[in-house]
Amino acid sequence: MTFRWELRTRAVDDTGGTPVMGILNVTPDSFSDGGHYLDPRSAIDRGRRLVADGAAIVDVGGESTRPGADPVDEDEERRRVLPVVEVLAAEGVVVSIDTMKPGVAAAAIDAGAEIVNDVGGLSDPDMVALCAERGAGVVIMHMQGEPRTMQDHPVYDDVVREVADHLARQAAVAEAAGIASSRIVVDPGIGFGKTLDHNLALLANAGAVGRGRPVLVGHSRKRFLGTITGVDEAADRDEATAVVSVLAVEAGAGLLRVHDVARTKLALRLRAAIVAAGDDGESER
Repeated sequence: MTFRWELRTRAVDDTGGTPVMGILNVTPDSFSDGGHYLDPRSAIDRGRRLVADGAAIVDVGGESTRPGADPVDEDEERRRVLPVVEVLAAEGVVVSIDTMKPGVAAAAIDAGAEIVNDVGGLSDPDMVALCAERGAGVVIMHMQGEPRTMQDHPVYDDVVREVADHLARQAAVAEAAGIASSRIVVDPGIGFGKTLDHNLALLANAGAVGRGRPVLVGHSRKRFLGTITGVDEAADRDEATAVVSVLAVEAGAGLLRVHDVARTKLALRLRAAIVAAGDDGESER
């Protein structure tokens, strides 16, 4: 075991391999699966399937953060996510709430969520205070700008250093507010105010971005994969996602956030078998 992520009432670690967070978007406009799981029953069934496929965490989101997305009213976001969070959490699923709104995060925690996955990077002091008070595990993500404009013209002098600096600052803010270091995971924000080259540099240096903290990589089905492979439809990029998942782990990522959990788990099992065989060969020599 190389890390243990403390949550509200339990923990996630890597004793069984790299943990995978399954994506469950209950939105009409997410970039690859918008509208598929708007009905709570279908969303709950999807969450159960993600767990059956090997997800350690199910990440429930009610507001699209794709490039150009418009904000969602807080009441509407609650309406979308809470029935799903409540049922899955009651069944013992480790649920993460993907939101930038403290009110939605609080309601989801009340419904049983263990983790707050904040694409806003804990930039809202109310979110920081809430997570500290409730003992939630947190994901601090980097985003340049905001969803409606983040891809207009992202610029960095040194993307790896600047993203790592930002995440370190936000983690320090979280710790100063009372969020234990053991509850913090950071996310470089692949595709959130980044060009193709920025994304590739961050993936190649995934572990370094965390500066000793566990790093969650969320690359699943994103546009840069289509740019490289020529696969236009986001839903057809799961094969490329699985390949990049393995490479991200090789580069130091500690957790992965994906749509197709089964395919990613298969790729990780193959990697683990090859690594284990190499270790055995080394000991025999």
